[in-house]
Amino acid sequence: MRDFTRIEAWQLADELTVAIYEATRGFPREEAYGLTSQIRRAAYSVPADLAEGASRDSKRDYLHFLHIARGSLAETQYFAHLSGRLGYLAEPDRARLADQARSAFACLHGLIAAVEEEAEPMQCRAHLHGYGMNRETREGTRT
Repeated sequence: MRDFTRIEAWQLADELTVAIYEATRGFPREEAYGLTSQIRRAAYSVPADLAEGASRDSKRDYLHFLHIARGSLAETQYFAHLSGRLGYLAEPDRARLADQARSAFACLHGLIAAVEEEAEPMQCRAHLHGYGMNRETREGTRT
């Protein structure tokens, strides 16, 4: 069994989930069972699916959960975008969440590629090489 807490894609997804929870605290009450619930569910599904996949013995099962996590991450990205368009997130907060989601997505993409190559990565190759990040992020604005 893999230690999912050592997988960088999980770490980035976990950080994104916490950031989503913090950002959605100020959403309107009428969204409690709507957008607030949806974006939070999509966000926490990503690290949860990475954790579940890491517990699987077969590469095929692991990849299945990695792909599910990728879909949940895409949902999270959309809901953050929608939240910004609806005025629930200030632009700096929306942009920060978008950057975190892009970094997590790039890392997850690298993890999927590595598992497909039958590697057992604990660090994200894509993240380390700047794959999928904008120029500003690669030049050091990411902490």
